[in-house]
Amino acid sequence: MPFTTRACLALALTSILGVASATTVGETHRSTTTPTAAMRDAAHSDALAITVWYPAVDGVKEEPLDMGSPGHPLFLAGRAAQDAPFSPGRHPVVLLSHGFGGTARMMSWFGTELARDGYVVVGVNHPGNNGMGPMTAAGAAMWWERAEDLKAAFAAVRKDKAIAAHIDPVRLGVAGFSAGGFTAFLLAGARTDIPHLRAFCDSHPDDGVCKPQKEAPEISGPALFHKAYEDPAIKAQIAHATDDHSIPGVKAVFTLAPALVQAIAPDSFVRIHVPTAIVVGLDDKVAEPATNANLAAKAIPGATITRLPGVGHYDFLSTCTDAAKASVPICADVKVPQEATHAEALAKAKALFDAAL
Repeated sequence: MPFTTRACLALALTSILGVASATTVGETHRSTTTPTAAMRDAAHSDALAITVWYPAVDGVKEEPLDMGSPGHPLFLAGRAAQDAPFSPGRHPVVLLSHGFGGTARMMSWFGTELARDGYVVVGVNHPGNNGMGPMTAAGAAMWWERAEDLKAAFAAVRKDKAIAAHIDPVRLGVAGFSAGGFTAFLLAGARTDIPHLRAFCDSHPDDGVCKPQKEAPEISGPALFHKAYEDPAIKAQIAHATDDHSIPGVKAVFTLAPALVQAIAPDSFVRIHVPTAIVVGLDDKVAEPATNANLAAKAIPGATITRLPGVGHYDFLSTCTDAAKASVPICADVKVPQEATHAEALAKAKALFDAAL
C-alpha cells in the first residue's frame, strides 16, 4: 500500500477513534458524591472532587499548574487551559488515583501528558486521604473506598453532557501511584484482604508500608490497626472491604510504585486479565519493591515491570523545585532528576494504553 494511502487511512481512523495527540490540554473540574465520603471527610462533606484533563482545541492558552504560593512554586505540575473546549472526537479514558495524602493536582504531570497524547484522564481527591484538607482515620483505613471514588467519578463524567460527548467509555484504562496503584488493581478485579496486611505488618513491622507515613503518622502504621480498625463505624464498613470494587470493561492497568500490595488477597491477582504495566524505583523505601511491585508483577498474569535505578518513592510526584527540596521533607528524598523519571514512566504508560485502548 503506498505511503500516502496509508497516511490517509491513519488520519481517517484517528478522526473516527479520537486517539490523535493534542497540542493543547484542557483542565476542568466537577464533583459528585459517594455513600462514604462524608464518613471519611474531616468536615463530613459528601462531595467528591473530580479533575479532568483532556485534549483541547488548538489556540487556547495553557497556564502552569504549579503548586505553592504565587511566583514561588513548590511543585511543577504541568500545564493546561482551564475549561477549554474539547478537541473533536471521542477519546479513550484513563481513571487516575493519587497516593496516600496526595491530590489529583499532584499527579497532573502524568494526567496532562496523557491528555496531550489523546486521552481523557479523570482524577479525584480521595475524601479524608488528600492534601487539600485534614487527613482522617477513616480516610486512611478504608482503602477499598478509593476504588468506589473512581467508579463514582467515571459515572459522573459519563452523565455530564459537556464531557460525555467527547469520551469513549468502552476504551477504559486505570492508573495510580502508591496507594493509587492499589486502587487501580482493585478497579481491575483484585480484592482487599485486611487480615493479610495485618499479619504481614505484625511479622514485618519495619516494612515501609507498615511504618507511620510522613503524610499523617498519627493515623498510619501501627495506629491504623490499633485505633482506626477498632472504631465501630469503621468496623461496620469492613464488611464491604472484600466486595468486588472493579469496573467491568477495564482494558489496561498502569501503576507507579504501587503500595498496599499486602492488603490484596494474593489469590485475587489472577482476576486481572488485562495488560498490566508497573514502574517502580529501586530505591523506594516507602513501598518497597520486594513486598509490593515485585509481588504484583509476579502474581498478575502477563504483567511487565520496569525498575528504575536511583529512583525513590516520591520521585513520582510532581517535580520538586529547589524551594521544595529545602522545605518539604518528601522532596529531600529525591536524588535523581525527576524529569527523566517522569519521561520514562510516561513512555511506558503511553505504550501500554496506546496498544490496549
